[in-house]
Amino acid sequence: MKKLSIKFKITLWYTIFMTLFIVLTLNFLLKVSNTRVLSSTENRLKTTVNRSFREIKYSNGALKFQDDFNSLGIGEGIYLSVYDSTGSFLYGRLPSYYNGTASLIMDELQQEYDFYTHWYVYDYCMEVEGFGPLWVRGITSQTATERMIVTMLRMSMIIFPFFLLGTLIGGYLIIRRALAPLDKVTATASAISQGNDLSRRIHLEAGKDEVHKLAHTFDYMMDRLQAAFEREKQFTSDVSHELRTPTAVILSQCEYALSESSSHEEQVRCLNTIRSQSKKMSQLISQLLTLSRADSGHLLLLPERINLTLLAEVICDEQQELALSKGITIVRNIPPDLYLTADETMLMRFFINLINNAITYGKPNGHIRLTLERRQDGIQGSLEDDGIGISPEHLEHIWERFYQVDSSRSAASGQGAGLGLPMVKWIIQAHGGQISVESKPGEGTAFFFFFPFESGCTPDTVH
Repeated sequence: MKKLSIKFKITLWYTIFMTLFIVLTLNFLLKVSNTRVLSSTENRLKTTVNRSFREIKYSNGALKFQDDFNSLGIGEGIYLSVYDSTGSFLYGRLPSYYNGTASLIMDELQQEYDFYTHWYVYDYCMEVEGFGPLWVRGITSQTATERMIVTMLRMSMIIFPFFLLGTLIGGYLIIRRALAPLDKVTATASAISQGNDLSRRIHLEAGKDEVHKLAHTFDYMMDRLQAAFEREKQFTSDVSHELRTPTAVILSQCEYALSESSSHEEQVRCLNTIRSQSKKMSQLISQLLTLSRADSGHLLLLPERINLTLLAEVICDEQQELALSKGITIVRNIPPDLYLTADETMLMRFFINLINNAITYGKPNGHIRLTLERRQDGIQGSLEDDGIGISPEHLEHIWERFYQVDSSRSAASGQGAGLGLPMVKWIIQAHGGQISVESKPGEGTAFFFFFPFESGCTPDTVH
């Protein structure tokens, strides 16, 4: 059975079930019809035989039969005959083609078969005054109705094998048609595995049955897999690109510092450049490691009750020096004593990444405004700048890793590798919050975020 196809297994079980059902049904009908035929025949014979004794008298040493005796049962096809206690025929009628082999048995319906007819025989013995025991036998054959029932049952037995064969073939064709999409699923999966072509799809027409749902789920799964592989390829390419430049700078600076023509001051300058590029690489690797652990579910959050007001003020103070280097002022609108249960390290990274992003793309002598306010179910916040803004075609991609709206400007400023905002989004989602962005090119960008009080962020549940 393990080597059989699903279509054949279903067809086989379906055929076995239909065979058992039909056999049991025919057997039930046969038994019921035989019971009813025998019951009806026995009642007719008993009634006619018992009535016949009224037409028999014994007087003056002889049995006398009334004229009605021979007419009894004629309308129902019953023949009556009279026998003495020794079984000798005395009077009555017998069917011309009945061989008369049945023995006299008291009050019991007997059945006899010959080549042409199925006979029913009923005998009854009664004491006739002055004569002694007298037997009356009633004989009849199958009625037209009974013959029709028997004929139908016999025909059913003849037709049954052909019906079973038709059921087998028809069931197999129906099941094969119903499971045809599975063949497409198998063929598509085989083509993908052999040719590594993730763009292949089943593209099954619309349907609500289980097979269509499976095919549509398979297509959706392949869409997700293809997107994941594309992101993986892009991720590898972006990481290689981001690491290639600082690595090349480090190698070139090392070679120059080791050359005989370099002075002490030039060697110091080379070492400072190497340290700067190494810090950039270290920061990139740290961000990649954090995001990788987050994706794999192994990044452990450590929630605690923190003063968000104090945390935001400290971060703004730290970032103000970097902002002032570009002439940007950080404006704060933070009420006192805002408390939140969250991972303090992650919240620090959240605000640092947002403010760094605003500084990177801010205009000289511009402003950055951080606003926090308490809501009934959490803390609502926003970070707005009056920088260069983001065009609509870039806005939906800013949460993607390594995506940079102005890569040339980012590289020139030495800020980030397109991982800050993806980290921001992951942090707020890990705390059960939400973040959105609005921007107009040339006017600035605004990030709106919300941290709920009941985020479910506990050491036992967030990994």
